[in-house]
Amino acid sequence: MEVEAKSGATTGRRPVREKPAKRYPAPEFPGCRPITIRRDEVDTWDGRFEYWDSVSETAWVAREVTATHEFPSHLLSALSHMIAAERGSPVTCFGNMGLELRDEDGVRRRIMEADQSVYLHPERSRLPDRTMIRGEHDFPDVVLEVDFTTDVRRGKLGLYEEWGFPEVWVEVPNRYSPSRPRRRPTGVTIHLLENGAFRTAPESRAFPGWTAEEIHAALNEPTVSDDTVRVLKRVGRTLGAREGTGPDDMPWLRAHRREGWVKGHAKGRAEGHAEGRVEGHAEGRAEGHAEGRAEGLTKGQAEGLARGQAEGLAKGRAQIVNALRRTVLAPRGISGVSDQEILDALLACEGESDLLARLERPRR
Repeated sequence: MEVEAKSGATTGRRPVREKPAKRYPAPEFPGCRPITIRRDEVDTWDGRFEYWDSVSETAWVAREVTATHEFPSHLLSALSHMIAAERGSPVTCFGNMGLELRDEDGVRRRIMEADQSVYLHPERSRLPDRTMIRGEHDFPDVVLEVDFTTDVRRGKLGLYEEWGFPEVWVEVPNRYSPSRPRRRPTGVTIHLLENGAFRTAPESRAFPGWTAEEIHAALNEPTVSDDTVRVLKRVGRTLGAREGTGPDDMPWLRAHRREGWVKGHAKGRAEGHAEGRVEGHAEGRAEGHAEGRAEGLTKGQAEGLARGQAEGLAKGRAQIVNALRRTVLAPRGISGVSDQEILDALLACEGESDLLARLERPRR
């Protein structure tokens, strides 16, 4: 069925510049109900719709909107950010963003709303402020549609293809809906645009190596499983290898790793070299080599061995202290702290911030 454009003058409403003979196809929207939203009401409309057409001033609204319908789209955002962390550069997700088509005169013609829209490279994309306008903004790298009670194949999918969206995922959740056709299988179908037409694919092009089966499993988990974490790390590393980035390029991950290094490396080495070597080397080896081997050593040999162990311990402690002064204390302007105060703070601290707090006290 096709709907013929009407002149604004015949409706008694605000005139809109349009070609009277222009004809637009009317796609089907199963699982939705039609409502009227006038052209001058669209911008202030408080609610969601699957599709709006300016000619008929009709919007199609899903009959059932449940948590099961909303959950996969929110989860995809979280999963995308996990992949981005492993890749080492951010992504942007717009949720159920409006996707708008305008004519050559700039008049709004159609609006669709996706369940989730993902931009993998926001820093170099023409991003929308609120609504993506075809021709003015870049397409999302991935658009997700969740068919819990609807069927985008009979309407929106053809529009996505016609408008030129590069990749669309259609997710049918595992949880059953009474209004969904019983013979429709659950799962994710990946549609990739090639030569102006969609083809189904076993894995994503935007997220290389992420298969439809893995995506569907991830979007239906109440919590992210270990298997999904392994998949996300694999996909993130593949993207990072292409772009020369990694987790350390993300500021907050780099900060966590630095704190872990200070706590694990510095404290571990300090405890191992200071406490462990003080007790183990000074007491154990000194006693073991001095007292335990006293029968086979002369007094001069025992004194020489103990002196060598003490010198080795002092050298190890000095290396640790010097490394901390250079990499942690100097960049923060902390000076005038003795070596013993640094070692004592290392043995007692609970992390980088605690270490710095303890070392700043002697200066006050």
